[in-house]
Amino acid sequence: MIAKTGLRPIKATRGAAGAGLSEETSDAEVIKAMVTDPNLIQRPIVEVGEKAVVARPIKKALELVIPK
Repeated sequence: MIAKTGLRPIKATRGAAGAGLSEETSDAEVIKAMVTDPNLIQRPIVEVGEKAVVARPIKKALELVIPK
């Protein structure tokens, strides 16, 4: 689902620095950390078809669900 956002996995985290993650951490290592500790995953992630967004602020979800 993160791939559908078009973001690097590190951009879909919260508290990454406290978990020892940074921009230099490989995508695979970030995903491994997310699987180990799901609290690292930024939420909500809204998925519609082939697209997804990290819906913070919620306006991003509305823009995905209700196209202009």
